Order: sequence, then structure tokens, then C-alpha cells
Amino acid sequence: MSDDDRLVTGTLRRDDRENIALRPKELKTMIGQDNLRDRLSIILEAASMRQEPIDHLLFHGPPGLGKTSLAHVIANEMGANIRITAGPSIERAGDLAAILTHLKKGDILFIDEVHRLGKAVGEILYPAMEDFVLDIVVGKGPAAKNVRLNLPRFTVIGATTELSLIAGPLRDRFGENFSLEYYTPEAMKIILVRAAGMLKIEIDDEGASEMARRGRGTPRIGLRLLRRVRDYAQARADGVITREVTRDALALMKIDERGLDETDRRILRTIIEKFDGGPVGVETISAASSEDSSTIQSVYEPYLIQQGFLKLTKQGRIAMPAAYDHLGIPMKGIRFPPAQQQDLF
Repeated sequence: MSDDDRLVTGTLRRDDRENIALRPKELKTMIGQDNLRDRLSIILEAASMRQEPIDHLLFHGPPGLGKTSLAHVIANEMGANIRITAGPSIERAGDLAAILTHLKKGDILFIDEVHRLGKAVGEILYPAMEDFVLDIVVGKGPAAKNVRLNLPRFTVIGATTELSLIAGPLRDRFGENFSLEYYTPEAMKIILVRAAGMLKIEIDDEGASEMARRGRGTPRIGLRLLRRVRDYAQARADGVITREVTRDALALMKIDERGLDETDRRILRTIIEKFDGGPVGVETISAASSEDSSTIQSVYEPYLIQQGFLKLTKQGRIAMPAAYDHLGIPMKGIRFPPAQQQDLF
């Protein structure tokens, strides 16, 4: 299944554009990520008192948790203009130079998927972030000369889902590094109730709680489910989202009470039923489940691991007791390899 076809993927889809109007405008109206908000509020307040742009910031974490929203909130709080781009969009050093030369003092340059910046582009970005200068080469051959341009002081906000793939020199130039965590069901519920009010959707307390539990701790997924359940409530019910309506709608979409979809369950069943619960390598799982190995690693596994259904070991993937219980498969006769016993509990 393509990641774009999944309702429970944190990856941005075309039908998520409606979420833009639901983004918070101020830090105090943001829900969840309490520690991050406290640290960030100190940075913003101190910069405002000094009347200086804030230091470069790096946000990392799974997709759909609000990295882009945070960049817009920071721009609003600082009264700054924000320029948005993405690592794959900056193919040549000249592309980045063109962006940098159009920035003004205090502007924010938001680079999504910053880990995908090329090496040549990074060489231009390093001095721009550290010394606010741009080194460009004019001419070719023996007549070529290096010209250094001074840049106004600006702020780079980077966002990535793959922190380990960012080059060390680039990572070191960010003044603060923030990790975004999955949201609690309580925070998800507040986000959904707030969004329902803005979208003029009638939802009761139990309906919001049920949906929050299945939103995988990711606001982007929760808001996507809210819109789909709204459609079901209007077409098949009286327009009000209740617990029963939510359960019926998500059952139709084959999303279970833990937020797992068909592919999640198929991967777990493959490990349990075909390989006795593991350990088994990702390439073998890929061949047995007809899913791309890189997609399994980057899309499916993170949530399964976070929920305690799956464990990664040096020998491969192991299905945990929670996976057997969730799928209703008895563990009778299952024996974990001795080398993994101490890792499981």
C-alpha cells in the first residue's frame, strides 16, 4: 500500500491542506509538547527583550507532530517574515544563494527535510548560518575569484524526521535542538475538540476520546480521521460524532482501537505466523508481506515499536506479547531466543 493511501500515516497528503487553517497562531495556544513550549518561550522572550533575531533552531521527530506549525508560530511571535523551502527543492548551491540574498534582517528561513540537503548546498549554508556571509565564485578558470557578501542576521529553522542523516557540521550550527514526541490521548482529545469547533462539527466527549485513542498520538492523523468520521456522521447518522459513530466509521476504514490499519496488522501477523514471532530480518518480512523494506522501517515500524508491539534486536524483529494479545493469537508454544530474554522485559 502506498503511504499516500493510508489514513493513519503522518506523511503530508493533499487532503491535509484544510489543516492549515487549524494551526495555532501563538505559543500559548499550542497543545501538548509542554517541555518544548517552555524552553521555546524562554528563547523567544529573551530574544524579544534584546530585540534580536532568535538563534537557529532544529526540530526533529516523526511526521505530523507540528514542526511546520511551530515554525509559523515562532514567526508570528517574533513578528518576522518566514520563507519556506525544503531540502529536496534546493538542488544547487545557486538555488540556496538566491534564497539567502533575498532575506532581510530578522527573517526566518524554514527548511523542511533539512537532512536531504546536498553536500555542495551545505558548504554554502555553513558560513551563512555561522558568520552571516555568502561566499560565491565569480568567473571561471584562472580568472575566477571568490566574492564574500555580507548577509543580514536571519534565523534558520530546520525540520527533519531523520536526525541521524544530518551532517555533523550542519547539526552543530543549530543553537537549540528540539525533539517532538507523540501526543498523549488527553492532548489529542483537546486538539480534536478545538478543531471540531473551528470546523463547526458537533462532537461529544466520548466521541472525541475514542478518536483520540486511535489517532496514533499524531495531530495530522487525528485531524484526518476527524474529517472522515464527520463525513460518515453526516451521511449515515444524525451529523453528531459520538463514540458509536466513531467506532462504526473507523471499523469501515479498518482502523482498530489502537490505531492500526490492515498493513500494520499484516506485518505483525507475518512475523508471528510465518516466523514464529521472530527474530526475523526486515528483508524477509518485506518479501513475505509484499511491502517495501524501507517503507516498513520508516513508516510502519516506528509506531509499532512505540506501542510495544515490536522490538528491534541485532538478530532481527521480534513480535512482543502485546502484539499477540492485540491480534488474539495465543502465545502457547512460542519461545523467545535465549539471547533476547533479558531484552524483552
